[in-house]
Amino acid sequence: MLRRLDLKHATASDLASLLPRAEFDIEAAVAAVTPLIADVRDRGAAALADQAERFDGVRPERIRVPREALTGALDQLDPGVRDALALSIDHARRAHEAQLPEPRRTEVVPGGFVEQRWVPVQRVGLYVPGGLAVYPSSVVMNVVAAQVAGVAELAVASPAQRAFDGLPHPTILAACELLGVDEVYAAGGAGAIAMFAHGVPGLCDPVDVVTGPGNIYVAAAKRAVLGLVGIDAEAGTTEIAILADSSADPAFVAVDLISQAEHDPAAASVLITDAEALADAVDAELEARVPRTRHAERVRTALTGPQSGVALVRDLDQGVEVTNAYAAEHLEIQTRDAEAVSRRIHSAGAIFVGPHSPVPLGDYLAGSNHVLPTGGTARFASGLGVQAFLKSVQVVDYDAAALAALSGPLVALATSEDLPAHGESVTARTAR
Repeated sequence: MLRRLDLKHATASDLASLLPRAEFDIEAAVAAVTPLIADVRDRGAAALADQAERFDGVRPERIRVPREALTGALDQLDPGVRDALALSIDHARRAHEAQLPEPRRTEVVPGGFVEQRWVPVQRVGLYVPGGLAVYPSSVVMNVVAAQVAGVAELAVASPAQRAFDGLPHPTILAACELLGVDEVYAAGGAGAIAMFAHGVPGLCDPVDVVTGPGNIYVAAAKRAVLGLVGIDAEAGTTEIAILADSSADPAFVAVDLISQAEHDPAAASVLITDAEALADAVDAELEARVPRTRHAERVRTALTGPQSGVALVRDLDQGVEVTNAYAAEHLEIQTRDAEAVSRRIHSAGAIFVGPHSPVPLGDYLAGSNHVLPTGGTARFASGLGVQAFLKSVQVVDYDAAALAALSGPLVALATSEDLPAHGESVTARTAR
C-alpha cells in the first residue's frame, strides 16, 4: 500500500528532494488568501459572514457566539466527554506550568544589573479548525498554554457549522465554556485570521499573537499577517513519521500510520526503517486494517498520496539522519533503546518514545501540546507552548559608580562608531 523509497545510497544533500512531501504551493495559497484578508480588513463583519456562506455553506446570524450557546453546549455535553476534557486540561496545565521560565537578575559589574523578565502578551487569538473532524482538544491546547502564560484576554475562533445553525460545533463551545473562555467567534479560515490581526470595529479587537492549527490556507493567512501580529508556527495538515527497526510491532506501526491518515486525505504517514521485512509486515497490516476503519477512503487516499511512503535506509544511523532531514510534526521512535535514539533527534515537533507512546496520546492526554510545526518547519520552529505567549524584556539598572566605571570603554566604543553623542550621554553624568 505504501510506496517505497530506497534511500540507502542517498546523500544528505539528496534527502530534501527525495523524501515524501505533500504537494502544496504555499505561495499560491498566500495569493488566494490575500484578498480574503483585505476584505475582512475593509468590510469587517459583513465580509466574515460572506466568507462563511461561501466556504462553510452557512451564513451565521451572529459572528460572536452568544453566551447562552456556550453554557447550553456544556450543559448538553456527554458526561464522559466532559470528564475526558477535564482530564486533558489538568494534564496540559501540569506540563505547561513546567515550561514557565524564571526571571534572572545578573550583576554584570558591581552596582550594575541586567534582569531578564518574562512578560505575557495582552491579547491572543486562538484558532480551532473545523473541516473533516471536531477538535475540542485544540481548544485545550491553545487555551491552556495561553492561560498558564498569564495572557489577560483570549479569543477563540472556529468555523461556522451548517449543522448547528451557523455556530461552531457544540463540543468546541463546551470546551471553551469549561475553560472559562467566553469570547468565541463563528469564523473560519483566512477570514478568522484577518479578524484577529486587523480587528473588526464593534466586534473583535485586534490581538497581539495568533496561534492554532489549520489547513494550508490558515497557514498561508498566518504567514500573510506575520509582522502585524506574532504567530506560533505555520501548522498545516498533519503528518507522522515512525522511525522503526526490526524490533517494532508491525500492528502498532500500522495503526499509528492510520491514526494520522484519518485526519485528512492530504495527511502524511511516513515509515523510516532499515528492516524491509517490517515494511512488508506493515503493508500486510494496512491492507487488512484500512478497509475496516471508519474513514477508509480518506485513509487510503492519504496513505497512497505523494506525501506518504516507506523510506528504506541502510541502518539506524542513516535512519536518524533521514528522520532529522524530514523534521516531522509527530515522530514516533519504535526501535531498540528508543529513549537513547530519541536524544539523537534534533528536528521534530514532538517525539513519542517507545511502543506505548503513540501520537494520539499526545493529541489528547499526555500533557504535551499537539499544535506543532509541519512541512519540515520543525527544523527551526517549536510546538505551541507558553513561550508563544511570552516576551523577554531586559531591564538595565546601573548606579552612578557602576556607570562611571564603564565611562572610558563606552566613550571609546562610541567614538569608534562616530557617535560622539552616545559617549556624551555618559560623560554628562560622570562629570558632575
